[in-house]
Amino acid sequence: MTPEPPPASPPAARASPTYWLTRFVILRWLGSVYLIAFLVAVNQLIPLVGAHGLTPASMYTARVAGHFGSRWDAFLQMPSVFWANVSDTFLLAVSWAGVALSLAVVLGYANAIIMFVLWALYMSIVNIGQDWYGFGWEIQLLETGFLGIFLCPLLDGRPFPRRAPSPTVVWLFRWLIFRIMLGAGLIKLRGDSCWRDLTCLYYHYQSQPMPNPFSRWCHFQPHWFQKFGVLWNFFVELVAPWFAAAPGWWRYAAGFFLVTFQLFLIFSGNLSFLNWLTIVPALACFDDALLARLLPRFLTGRAERAAAQAQPSLAQDRVAIALAIVVGLLSIEPVANLISSSQVMNTSFNRLHLVNTYGAFGSVGRDRLDIVFEGTDDAVVTKDTQWKEYHFKGQPVDLQARPPFIAPYHLRLDWLMWFAAMATPDDYPWTFNFVWKLLHNDAATLSLLAGNPFPEKPPRHIRAVLYRYEFAPPGNPEHAWWKRTRLGFWLPPLSADDPRFRAIVSAYGWISDK
Repeated sequence: MTPEPPPASPPAARASPTYWLTRFVILRWLGSVYLIAFLVAVNQLIPLVGAHGLTPASMYTARVAGHFGSRWDAFLQMPSVFWANVSDTFLLAVSWAGVALSLAVVLGYANAIIMFVLWALYMSIVNIGQDWYGFGWEIQLLETGFLGIFLCPLLDGRPFPRRAPSPTVVWLFRWLIFRIMLGAGLIKLRGDSCWRDLTCLYYHYQSQPMPNPFSRWCHFQPHWFQKFGVLWNFFVELVAPWFAAAPGWWRYAAGFFLVTFQLFLIFSGNLSFLNWLTIVPALACFDDALLARLLPRFLTGRAERAAAQAQPSLAQDRVAIALAIVVGLLSIEPVANLISSSQVMNTSFNRLHLVNTYGAFGSVGRDRLDIVFEGTDDAVVTKDTQWKEYHFKGQPVDLQARPPFIAPYHLRLDWLMWFAAMATPDDYPWTFNFVWKLLHNDAATLSLLAGNPFPEKPPRHIRAVLYRYEFAPPGNPEHAWWKRTRLGFWLPPLSADDPRFRAIVSAYGWISDK
């Protein structure tokens, strides 16, 4: 008789994914973004919101405290350490503290306390930063940074501590990238018609806030390339995010598309640290099984040893579940906004900016408008007056100057000048203070610019001229990067002894006219 074969063994259960390397990569990348953000604050916070800045934070906090009734009530609405002290010294101290702590995270040391302090310090800056900190990536950094607090143990700051990263927190990062990308895609579908007819990229690379040298190359690509780019944009923003929670290679593919899309955006323009930051939650699509194939062996070996010695933590599991419940409840309004036909983008629904709604370029400008500030030594302005231009560090002025590589660094003055060019001085009243400071060769304000055309003594008059800028075709005889058309005055010639001008800057409290 033929012996019967032994019964088949049941298939082995697939091991659950682990995230030791995922946590390592996410925290290092997040620390790098924090580092850039705090370095921006070190260099720009004083000239922008310092005691003698363009929009002093001391004046702002006084107005907000008056609105809410007291500084304590204002703190409860807009938490910030600067309600206690808003001096220039303290502004710098907080900024440098952020630099030091974020550098520690980059170098491999991060625990929940350090991540909490980084989050609290950056929220403190955002909440007194006014228009200069009104960009969507500020609240995105706060939401991402808040999740980062719960990705590491309370005290153990080693790159591979004894506590395994919580899968629940990793899932919350995936929920974040889902909302970021879906919000960006839906706002385009509902917004500008050029997204729906696939022509937005005919204009975007030229009209975006701050092009880089590759932006011109992208701009002059054929129309089929631009239309494919729009279709690819919709695929990555509207399709790929749904697979961020899929198993195995489906999730890896989603992560690949999400990360490489951000890398192309980095290649094609200076969008501050937005794209670098968006990579952080996209990295949650990858687990140790994949990253072990990509990272150096000394890292994967350390992760394996840490996993072998890992100690479970019931407290950590409970905290992660509580966090998921809080995020779920706070997600109700952002999700309602996502599915609404009147969707808004880059908005917080709670005072701590814990769960927000996002989006970018819901509309695309067909023309690029730029403001050029000019000064003269002439006491009396005539048709023969010679004017000298002030050059920005990022915005185009000189037609021969190659657009710079700036990102992930953020030139806050340049960005707001891009918005101001599409509006009026009354919409951006700080531009009057900007002119006043140029008329006095204010060193802090001039540090935000690429140079000072009046190094010996201040100019007598300043004016602002509005231009339409366009990329000059590559290989043009003048070797120019730009060409421009003058549209008229954005601000007429102003002098420090002009009584109407003095009345404006005095009314805002920027000078005393006594």
